Amino acid sequence: LASTAITCFTRGLDLRKGTEDVLCPANCPLWQFYVFGDGVYASLSSVCGAAIHSGVITNTGGAVRVQTLPGQDSYPATNANGIQSQALSRWASSFSVTAGTKSLSLEAVGRSVSTARPSTGKRPKKTLDKKAGNKDCKADIAFLIDGSYNIGQRRFNLQKNFVGKVAVMLGIGTEGPHVGVVQASEYPKIEFYLKNFTATKEVLFAIKELGFRGGNSNTGKALKYTAQKFFSLENGARKGIPKIIVVFLDGWPSDDLEEAGIVAREFGVNVFIVSVAKPTTEELGMVQDIGFVDKAVCRNNGFFSYQMPTWFGTTKYVKPLVQKLCSHEQMLCSKTCYNSVNIAFLIDGSSSIGESNFRLVLEFVSNVAKAFEISDIGSKVAAVQFTYSQRTEFGFTEHVTKEKVLSAIRNIHYMSGGTATGDAISYTARNVFAPVKDGPNKNFLIVLTDGQSYDDVRGPAAAAQKAGITVFSVGVAWAPLDDLKDMASEPRESHTFFTREFTGLEQMVPDIIRGICKDFLDSKQ
Repeated sequence: LASTAITCFTRGLDLRKGTEDVLCPANCPLWQFYVFGDGVYASLSSVCGAAIHSGVITNTGGAVRVQTLPGQDSYPATNANGIQSQALSRWASSFSVTAGTKSLSLEAVGRSVSTARPSTGKRPKKTLDKKAGNKDCKADIAFLIDGSYNIGQRRFNLQKNFVGKVAVMLGIGTEGPHVGVVQASEYPKIEFYLKNFTATKEVLFAIKELGFRGGNSNTGKALKYTAQKFFSLENGARKGIPKIIVVFLDGWPSDDLEEAGIVAREFGVNVFIVSVAKPTTEELGMVQDIGFVDKAVCRNNGFFSYQMPTWFGTTKYVKPLVQKLCSHEQMLCSKTCYNSVNIAFLIDGSSSIGESNFRLVLEFVSNVAKAFEISDIGSKVAAVQFTYSQRTEFGFTEHVTKEKVLSAIRNIHYMSGGTATGDAISYTARNVFAPVKDGPNKNFLIVLTDGQSYDDVRGPAAAAQKAGITVFSVGVAWAPLDDLKDMASEPRESHTFFTREFTGLEQMVPDIIRGICKDFLDSKQ
């Protein structure tokens, strides 16, 4: 089997075969290697770095056989052979390395970051793979570039070069990252959308053609505008893919970033700030808000802010930034109340309700469920009907699209019988919530009843809340207010709802949705 010559920076995910023989060059700079794991490495790792780390080769280079493996839930950090590998919580694919056989068929061309291209016409790469892009990096990214007088024409061009390098290393493609560019100056201007280009070459050309606008650096205005307007489905945003804005800022903004940061978080957008040439001590007096970076980024935890001293010699900053942008499990702001909750409806099926009112109850359930982004990686919905006994209509994992959930709700048949709400809460906590209790979503239970329960509701509701389930109680007609308050989570006033008539359920829908979102956001503070 002929070996492919690769560069120091070729990653596992750049290789396309299950097993591949590669040739690592000599004298790679050890400190520049990014390696995740020990023995089994995340595909984000440098192949040659992993080979040196595991002792298969030394820094004189050599032949390595790379075997693709499935993703792992965690990769440990260890120090070996002069390389410190890093820990990673989860990645979609992995690889292992063993000693390979030397027989060179291709030469590495230059020291490009991507896999070396064939220098002859032999064995051309499948064009399809290149089109697909880096599938391990799922992101929809808006580069919000600085086009103000602060940066000036010359540094604006250096900024474009840097953004181009980041775009190349991301591995843009139909199934990989998609990017667009917005220019911030006096007024924001969307230069191109996510849907306009899905090939690196096209993106590079579009970046090169960008013209400098000038004006104040109204970055706050541009960030708010981008968060609200850029990521629509018609402009190419993809469902379930993290939305990211990378804000480039030369110096400091002329306006306020705090409100824009809040809007971006509400829209489920992850904001990164790349600040270049931070304000000097003398200049700080001109800055409206010294803490502008912390207020704008997705989370003030150090991950979302990135600093470069100048626009010169920025190549070494490309790779660490790309690794951040591709770490989808770190994109904390992608989680919104609409895509990160489990909602179970506990529906009273007692004989006092009657068939036609039961239909109104199901309509209410549908209207609440409709507001959420239901998918296998998003929000989930379950339903239980109860009288003296309980019946799981469907659990959280049964229906993973909104259409299927709404159809399942429509098909619920009315049971008719007595009312044992306490038992039903315990049943739901045990049978519906227990299987998902370690999942990432926040858990909500909405109890709908029209009358007095024959059993105690306070104990079972307290146990459910202790298990991390937020309870909303919705009462109709003869449901006693004391029971409703006893079931509801704190503060009880905002988790208890009541209407005399079944037709009044419809008006409650927006308040219930708002309540779920408020609880979700409060739990993330």
